[in-house]
Amino acid sequence: MPSYDESSILEVIEKVSQSVVNINTVRLLHDFYYQVVPIQGMGSGTIIDPKGYIITNNHVIAGAEKIEATLASGDVLPGKLTGTCTSDDVAVVKVEGNSLPTAELGDSNKLKVGQRVFAIGNPFGLAGGPTVTAGVISAVNRSIRSERGLIENLVQTDAAINPGNSGGPLVDIEGKVVAINTAIIPFAQGIGFAIPINTVRRCSDEIILHGKVIRPWLGVSGLSITPEIASYYGLPVERGVLITEVMSDSPAERAEIQKGDIILGFGESAIKSVEELVREIQKRRIGERARVLLLRDGEKWIADVRLEQTP
Repeated sequence: MPSYDESSILEVIEKVSQSVVNINTVRLLHDFYYQVVPIQGMGSGTIIDPKGYIITNNHVIAGAEKIEATLASGDVLPGKLTGTCTSDDVAVVKVEGNSLPTAELGDSNKLKVGQRVFAIGNPFGLAGGPTVTAGVISAVNRSIRSERGLIENLVQTDAAINPGNSGGPLVDIEGKVVAINTAIIPFAQGIGFAIPINTVRRCSDEIILHGKVIRPWLGVSGLSITPEIASYYGLPVERGVLITEVMSDSPAERAEIQKGDIILGFGESAIKSVEELVREIQKRRIGERARVLLLRDGEKWIADVRLEQTP
């Protein structure tokens, strides 16, 4: 673990904490007698733009009729939902403000197991401003299944992340945000999860620009090949994606990809399943070109595909 000066770390944390907000929400539910009952919620958020854009978790604001953000200064500002990326549990909230303190975003692709990190947030809605817990990166590329579905490519940390911490930043010793905390698995013992900031940045950029997340599209349906499927259908490989349909007027059709082709690679990555193919496609942007390694009639060839917006 790299050496560091504690006083400089404290200064960094103090600076980052200025960009952390407390998010309060109100949901309207109906009780047994069909009366409307307001239910309060809480979470944390991270200001990423001086104009007032705040990133948080989708589950923090899901179903909220009212959103408020309490700044580190104590000011309470009404918030408006800009958009969400439910599959990655990311949401963007906008408050009206100028020259708001913002967090510096890092590069989550450079995270290393054992790297020291700090989780900042507002656990349990306690008064007194953001709190800080310390830990290390325990693992990367974790997938967890919650009541809201499967969430992939998460960062695992032993820094304590409690209800109310969701949406707050996970920062490195330089004060750069490397992930956004999520307490989507409650009561986990000594295990916390966070969404890599590169994933968050990709979602938030699209939400701010388009008001929603626009996914790139290849235009095929496929089947994950296993040794059992390969044996049953007499396929020449035991891993990959067997294309069962090519959509009309799709990027795949324009690249002359055909039904019955087997996808073995996408870009620089080997493809062994449909899940891996989807993951690689979603890493890219609309209009980006990619080389698809295919197997057809026992011969390998490369298709050059230009990804388009999902219709």
